[in-house]
Amino acid sequence: MFVGERKHYTIRLPGGKELKLGDRTYVMGVVNVTPDSFSDGGKFYEIDRAVERARELINAGADIIDIGGESTRPFSDPIPLEEELKRTIPVIEAIRDFSDIPISIDTTKAEVARRALAAGADMVNDVSALRFDPEMVKVVAEHGVPVVLMHMLGTPKTMQQNPHYDCLFGEILAFLQERIQFAVKGGVSREQIIIDPGIGFGKTVTHNLRLIRDLDVFNILERPILLGLSRKRFIGAILNRPVEERELGTAVANTIGIMAGAHIVRVHDVAFQIDAIRMADAIRAGFFEENA
Repeated sequence: MFVGERKHYTIRLPGGKELKLGDRTYVMGVVNVTPDSFSDGGKFYEIDRAVERARELINAGADIIDIGGESTRPFSDPIPLEEELKRTIPVIEAIRDFSDIPISIDTTKAEVARRALAAGADMVNDVSALRFDPEMVKVVAEHGVPVVLMHMLGTPKTMQQNPHYDCLFGEILAFLQERIQFAVKGGVSREQIIIDPGIGFGKTVTHNLRLIRDLDVFNILERPILLGLSRKRFIGAILNRPVEERELGTAVANTIGIMAGAHIVRVHDVAFQIDAIRMADAIRAGFFEENA
């Protein structure tokens, strides 16, 4: 069986914390503080429920908590700044009252990122790869925090309108390379950049399958790879399962992605997924210390 290369990287977090990526897969647990998320139907829209969900994910073994206040599902519209702040900042502040776990703010708005970092977030996950808000690169650079740059074809409103590529990997690699160069030119340290091929963001089912299977191609960019495929529509299309029944399909797809070199996987149900992730890591390593 082919096992793709997984290079080692150290990502620096505020307060002297670090993510040492490469030996094992890091688990990013998702908390959607939205009323219209495709994955959980707004179950954690209320602040108290979102905080409790974060606690559950931490107890289940998450390494990072990703907080998002704006849905990026296909055909969705952006929300006002104040609404996104109202959804996310109290959740970050509340998590900081009981945990020092690394927190990622999932946003394309610079002011949301700025306030989230002030509230205790450690990194920025920008699905626009710093394209939607010209101030975002400044915020990331000034704070010196890690940033996830994701590929997306167009915007959430338009990305699934007949997505087409003349050269799938060539175009996505070129996009990510250009965004890395943009970020570095704007003052972001290259060593603080994580890349995400954007599964489901302007891709057909076949595009997604090829990206997961051949994820190791992205090693050419020499940055750690985040894979976010949890519960997405391509899984439902293949298995004919509704969103709440896609955890097994998610586990299989994540396992293939880990074998192909993913450093971080972004999931909704950490408790379900973590066994598959640990198993995939053990197979990657080819050994297990039984008495460790």
